[in-house]
Parts: sequence; C-alpha cells; structure tokens
Amino acid sequence: MPTPITRRTLLVSGATVGASALLGVPAASADAVEHGDVLVTPIAEVLDGGEQVTSLVLSARALGRVERSSLTASTFTVHVTATNPLSGEVAYEQDRLVTAASWTRRGAIALELEHGWGVDGGGTLQYMGEHGRNVVLDLDYVITQVEPLRGRGGSGAVVLDSFRQGRLSDPEVDAFAHHTSASGLNYRLFSPGRERGRGREGAALVVWLHGGGEGGLLTDGYAYYDNEAQLRANRGALGFATPEAQDLFGGAYVLAPQATSAWMLDGDGFAPLVLEAIEEVVAAHRIDVSRIHVVGCSNGGYMSLKMVAEHPETFASSVPICCGIGARDGSDTYFVSDDELAAMTTPTWLVHSADDTTLDAQANTVHAHERINGSIMSLYDNVTWDGITYPGHWSWIYVARNDPQHDGASVWEWMATTKR
Repeated sequence: MPTPITRRTLLVSGATVGASALLGVPAASADAVEHGDVLVTPIAEVLDGGEQVTSLVLSARALGRVERSSLTASTFTVHVTATNPLSGEVAYEQDRLVTAASWTRRGAIALELEHGWGVDGGGTLQYMGEHGRNVVLDLDYVITQVEPLRGRGGSGAVVLDSFRQGRLSDPEVDAFAHHTSASGLNYRLFSPGRERGRGREGAALVVWLHGGGEGGLLTDGYAYYDNEAQLRANRGALGFATPEAQDLFGGAYVLAPQATSAWMLDGDGFAPLVLEAIEEVVAAHRIDVSRIHVVGCSNGGYMSLKMVAEHPETFASSVPICCGIGARDGSDTYFVSDDELAAMTTPTWLVHSADDTTLDAQANTVHAHERINGSIMSLYDNVTWDGITYPGHWSWIYVARNDPQHDGASVWEWMATTKR
C-alpha cells in the first residue's frame, strides 16, 4: 500500500504540562493569570546548506497583558522531534538553543533559535540514502515556559500553559504558488510584482531544474510527491526570486518543476513534460518568449542540457551546474552525446567545482565546455561561501548567490541581458 503523505505543517504541538508548578506559581493562585491556546509558528529559511527552522513565533491574546521587559531568552525552552513521514522513524529529537527573544510589531513573541551549518536539530529535510531522496520531515515543537512573564500594572504572572503548532512558514518558499500541469507534473511558480515585467514583450522566465534528491518517490510502495523539496533543499530557485535578481531581470517568473523520480532516470520522458509546464506558464502569463532561461544542478544540470538538445529554439540561455552528461558509450540512463553538445547554439554557462566527487568535473562539465561552441565555464577549486567549505558537489551555491563572473558580468547579469 502506498504510504500517505501527511501535511507536516498541520502537526499539533504537545502542550506544556505543569508550567505553573515549574514557575513556582500555584495553579489556583489569584496572582497567576493562565491563558491557553498559544499559536506556535515555526519560521524557516533556506540556507546555503538547506532549509532550517530559524525561529518560532508565539501568538496569543494573553501576551497583550505582559510587561514586555520581563521577556528574556531564558523564559522558554524549546524541544523538537522530527519524524520521517515515510518510514515513521525519528530523524532527530533534541532541545534547541534559544539565542534571543523579542517582541514582534504585532505583539507576538519571537524566539530566535541557533541555526547554521553544523548546527543539529534545525533541518526540515532528511536525505533517504537508500532511495536518493530528500523527504520533508514532520516537525513537532514543544515549548515550556520556565521563567515568569509579569503582567502589566501588577496584575500577576502570566503563565502560558497550552501551545498549538501552526503551519511551517518560509516566506521565500511560500512566495512560489503550487501548480500541477495537465500531464500531472508538479511545479512551483514565482510571479514578479505587478510593477515589474511591464515591458511591451513581458517578463523573463527562469526555469529551475532540481537535483536528484528533490524528486518524488513513487516506488517501493511509496506515494511521495509533494511539490516541496525542490525549493527547500537549496537556494537554486529562490535566488532568482530575490530582489537583487528581480531588479537585474526587470521582473522574472521562476518556474521550478518537480520530477516524479529523477531527471536522469528518464530524460526522454521528462523533457516533454517540462516543456508542457513551460508552455502552460507562457500561456497564462505575460512572458517574453525570447527570454526563457533554463538552469539546473546535478540531475537538473543534465536536464538543462537535455532540454536545449531537444528544444534548441526555446531557450535564451542555459546554465548547467555540476552537470552529468553520461558515459561516452551511452551506457548510462542519462546521456548527452558529443554531437548534441557540438550542435548547441544556445548561450551556455557551465559551473562546477574541481573537488566534486559525485559528478566528476573533467568528465562532465569540462568535456561539455570543450564541445559547446562559445560556452563559458566557471570551474572553482572548491565550494566555499561565507567562510564555510561545503561538499564539492554543491557548486549550485555559487549560482544561487550570483558569484560566477565573466568579462565583468555576473551570471545573473549575463542571463538577464541574453535573448534568443
């Protein structure tokens, strides 16, 4: 039987029991003002190493009675349990360090959580190595008030005893609307603001093709196809939706399809499905068809080359990142021939890191660069950003941060000024 997908955003947090006792306030004390039903909203951000929950927002009517100066970083403790929705196994369970506490403009409490590369307990995804897929975890946060909040005007302590977890919020991810093509291919779409893309010909369209870990899992009894991981695993698509990128493009739609498995498993089968999604977006929005760009990493790097090979008149530019092109004898399930590479006229900018141990840079990107006439190549020694060295396969970080440069132009600038 297929494993059903649960909405990880609809989990209910366990209520903190006995907060009054923990605070040393008798439950029946007239000096204690207890209010339940505190909404806990996990706030996530896609970092260079993937999405993490970076803060929690606590909302309750009772907070309007709290003396704000009584809130500190030690007022609440936070515990999280992350469960794989497919296997049912606990991926991690631990306390999370609250680094700061503050008040939002709307009178809610924001608890900042320790996060970043190498920090455990914040990730929203788990990589299932046996299946090669990233799965979005079910997250259950338990909040405990361990220090008092003073009521205004000497009204007594405010004790928050009952917590209800709301949906996961990631503003960048949530800006991409959910869609499914006529053939059933999931995709997410970012639309520029009304003030952008008003040129006579319409806005640009950037097509982001994800890596192998971000597809669906429809084998071994699973029915996992959630239209989420292609945005949460890295900043590849999100980078093009940032204000910086949108300014350079003068407004751009960003389309992020999700394979039902992995692009490399069936490039011939996926190519028409990706094209169909592109055509649907073009038909529904004011798109400048001379400015459709395809970008992809790893599996998606292969697929970006495959799309250009299959549809040479569609794309203004192609940016394959840490791509695979297959063994030269064609024995892999994925394969871009030397003849196809040599025939490519779409402006191409290839990006890779020399220390990539997943897809060898010389056998793939350098080989393709030597055969695609006029192509640009950015070959890095390693993947280091903001002082952190990541695995060598993760060269998509550079494109997501608009780092590659050629002849005085960044990769985003080059794309934004390239037309078919």
